[in-house]
Amino acid sequence: MGVRNYLIEGLSGAGKTAVAEELERRGRHVVHGDRELAYHGDPDTGEPWTVPAGAHGPDAVSRRHRGWIWNVDRVRSLIADRSRPETFLCGGSRNHSRYIHLFDRVFVLDVDLDTLKRRVAGRTDDEFGARPAEWELLAGLHATKEDMPKGATIIDGARPVARVVDEILSLCAASKG
Repeated sequence: MGVRNYLIEGLSGAGKTAVAEELERRGRHVVHGDRELAYHGDPDTGEPWTVPAGAHGPDAVSRRHRGWIWNVDRVRSLIADRSRPETFLCGGSRNHSRYIHLFDRVFVLDVDLDTLKRRVAGRTDDEFGARPAEWELLAGLHATKEDMPKGATIIDGARPVARVVDEILSLCAASKG
């Protein structure tokens, strides 16, 4: 990845993908964690498991959410590659505690509940959050902040994406010196 590595986390709908795409547009190296590293499995062991098709009830939604993890060995391998000046790894996983210490800085995109609801309600694909049981889980996580990595820098993700990225890049530059 990079000499300096940054993690951008947040709830589904917080703006991680939009931030990743804006960083790429600005010529930054980005790894889309939810596309390139994620799978469903046991957060403690990493053992993969299959999500039953059509399972959308509250128990199934909770299990899918809790089992959304990243391959820890792959994260470590990416961070060990110092061929780029910086890399932004964007996405969310329930096993971030197993690798978060490897990053130079961690950012969490946070949005108000109305913005979150508007964003996930407008989804037309199968992204997490649009179904009623998924929304209920997201609203609960938003209230408790239980999935939020400890010690992260909170970024207001409700603002225009260019302003969000400006702030992240400014904080990254400040932490270098």
